[in-house]
Amino acid sequence: MPGFELFGDLERKEVNDVLDNGVLMRYGFDGMRNGHWKSKELETALQNTFQANHVQLVSSGTAAVSVALASAGVGAGDEVIMPCFTFVASFEAIMMLGAIPVLVDIDDTLGLDPEAVKAAITPKTKAVMVVQMCGGMANMSALLDICKSNNLLLVEDACQAIGGTYNGKPLGSIGDLGCFSFDFVKTITSGEGGAVVTNNEDYYTNADHYSDHGHDHVGNDRGAETHPFLGYNFRISELHAAVGLAQVRRLPEFIAIQKKNFNIIKEALSEIPEVTFRTVPEGGEESYAFLSFFLPDLEIATKVSSAFKENGVDACFHYFNNNWHYIRKWEHLKDMKSLFPISAEVKNGLKYLETKTFEKSDHYIARNISCLIKLSWTEEEVKARASKMVELIKACLA
Repeated sequence: MPGFELFGDLERKEVNDVLDNGVLMRYGFDGMRNGHWKSKELETALQNTFQANHVQLVSSGTAAVSVALASAGVGAGDEVIMPCFTFVASFEAIMMLGAIPVLVDIDDTLGLDPEAVKAAITPKTKAVMVVQMCGGMANMSALLDICKSNNLLLVEDACQAIGGTYNGKPLGSIGDLGCFSFDFVKTITSGEGGAVVTNNEDYYTNADHYSDHGHDHVGNDRGAETHPFLGYNFRISELHAAVGLAQVRRLPEFIAIQKKNFNIIKEALSEIPEVTFRTVPEGGEESYAFLSFFLPDLEIATKVSSAFKENGVDACFHYFNNNWHYIRKWEHLKDMKSLFPISAEVKNGLKYLETKTFEKSDHYIARNISCLIKLSWTEEEVKARASKMVELIKACLA
């Protein structure tokens, strides 16, 4: 991670095919294409990758979340339970629909705590959105049971976890709908782009129409298409799809590299008794995009984070140094700062943030450091990095 580290001839070939053909839009212009449909090819490749019946490409991972929720009927006033450790796009995508994000605690998986989810369910709850952060997963069996018992949608934001599996199924294909991002820093990238994955034909049809102004895509005359309902423009371009098509074919190669590099570093850190690792639920396998570990307390984690930074070891310490991924730094959400008026219903729905605390999540995030696993490292570089990390952690523990 990320896939741009290994751009090569395959990506150039697919992009040049589009440029030579001259049709950059994914819909229409049938007579000019000469059989070139990169978006359709990528959707088919992703169906095979995710073992899913349907895939709808969109313009970003954020768009994928909004389109997925809207396609299943989530909208104004509905509550969507989500973790307090995620990217800001998660609550942005919910609020764009006029729905209310209900943030709850995480556990040692760094994903949704099932007990916190159960406690947050109200008559307004429509969906639970699990975010598979840093290449791992939450306790999916427990969350599936909760959603089934309460007749709730389970939506997977697997934007950071492509390639991970749970009980043999690809992450993103386990819930009612799955969401992926192919932005510039993901394991496979199209520059910008995303996908909605589902086995539900109605949700897929809704996603297909909704992401293109409500076009029904019937026939091959774009001007004659009808509009069954309102929609927006969340289309991907053929150029972006072309890059993604080359990258998805390389996903097994990328995952193998990540796993090798991940295991070298994890094996080295395992020699330090004070270092523990995020819990991977039984039956789960990470995508190896990040190595996430815990230190004994906030003070030591802060020291280690500073030592890493001073010595050129890239790492994410979400508790202090990051305003994108954890509730502590989301003042714009808590203060409801917006360029456009927020409805009274959403404002009232977010009042809980004035008093709600997240002690359980603080317990984990304050001790957690997540290290990005790069594809371009040589084995010598990985081993040198592992040795440096061990040295710095031991010095901070001394």
